[in-house]
Amino acid sequence: MKKVGFVSLGCPKNLVDSEVMMGQLRAAGYEITADAAEAETIVVNTCGFIESAKQESVEAILEATSFKTEGDAKRVVVAGCLVERYRDDLVKELPEVDAFIGTNEIGRILEAADDEVDFRSLPLSAIGNKTATYLYDFDTPRFRATDSHTAFIKIAEGCDRPCAFCSIPQMRGSFRSRRFGSILREAEDLVAQGVKEVVLIAQDSSRFGEDLGETDALAKLIRALGEVKGLEWVRVMYAYPTHISEEFLSALAETPNAVKYLDMPLQHASRNVLKSMKRGGSRECLERLIAKVRDRVPGITIRTTFITGFPGETDADFEELMTFVRNCEFDNVGVFTYSDEEGTAAFELPGKIDSKIASRRRNRLMKEQAKISKRKNRSKVGRTFRVLFEGLSKESDLLFQGRTEGQAQEIDGYILINDMPEGFDPKVGEFYQVRISEALEYDLIGEIIGLKN
Repeated sequence: MKKVGFVSLGCPKNLVDSEVMMGQLRAAGYEITADAAEAETIVVNTCGFIESAKQESVEAILEATSFKTEGDAKRVVVAGCLVERYRDDLVKELPEVDAFIGTNEIGRILEAADDEVDFRSLPLSAIGNKTATYLYDFDTPRFRATDSHTAFIKIAEGCDRPCAFCSIPQMRGSFRSRRFGSILREAEDLVAQGVKEVVLIAQDSSRFGEDLGETDALAKLIRALGEVKGLEWVRVMYAYPTHISEEFLSALAETPNAVKYLDMPLQHASRNVLKSMKRGGSRECLERLIAKVRDRVPGITIRTTFITGFPGETDADFEELMTFVRNCEFDNVGVFTYSDEEGTAAFELPGKIDSKIASRRRNRLMKEQAKISKRKNRSKVGRTFRVLFEGLSKESDLLFQGRTEGQAQEIDGYILINDMPEGFDPKVGEFYQVRISEALEYDLIGEIIGLKN
């Protein structure tokens, strides 16, 4: 049985693609191995979103090809977003790679991995194919790489937003939704495998179903998933601010297993910068939106991301962003410095910001958010939360970890568990009552005081 090793880089959407490719290979008789040194075929699923991701992808490709001389590898396949952006360059510069497949070609992984196929001589899809149609289905073979109790479900692919900084439409094609029944069936199958949490992902989750002529399809999907027996948490990631509908908020508020959590990348708050980003809006309208979300879904956790150093961002623009963050007091914030990407509208904009200034602004914003997060976490000391237990902490083998519904895995903080009843043996993937005893900037420390509920 031929062994295949996978390196999956980038976002959860990319991880699902890797899981689908691994599933197809496994169904065809390949063995999936976590040790690249013993793999006969290595697949690198790349990210090409920003410069740092591209560099990481290239390094991973070079490391994979080194196993042709230092390990057992006979074949290297490069897949994903970097291929969609730079296929011609990669083919020319990396003759040691045996096959390149883009995001719309993951259904061809069996050909790409076959030693008997000269994949380089086969006709390939156009780079950045806007006519991309690929969508996996509920019965598509999939080999999950996530923990046994949590799984991603990709509900749509591609994006039609004109955001000036983003290259996703070039790499993923136009927005296209999966069928409602396919998603529901996949969720039911995952629960049958022991999954307790499903995380709905897409480039723009809030537009789900719109291309199929549906209205408020995401809200309807949340309510339908609320009827799946055994599904404890339904989490939505990557919602766009202009598509936060009343019905969507009602579905979050009224569906018991829909976690009270909203991931809504806002990118900025200055009207001038948002206009340049081709997103529109203003600090005032975004503040009203945040107030409405909190009013409609009491206790909701709100996560967002921002970009500093976008072309033309003035000191006044940045200070307005700082004011916005202070006013809204988000629960979780991620901040990225602008990456100048060829082929995007922002690449042609004047007023480029020095990278040191962009980094300084990012650090100021993160420092401000750390104060907010610490203050919010302190308010939780002494309270008890329902926590999904995840086993040993990734930070210390002396602690265990878990998550509340307000913490998305590997994105937000954790509940670090330092105590539990004597002789108690908690099970990974089960829920327990945890009382918070200490607050850190992003994590909380607590003790298990009760059995699952």
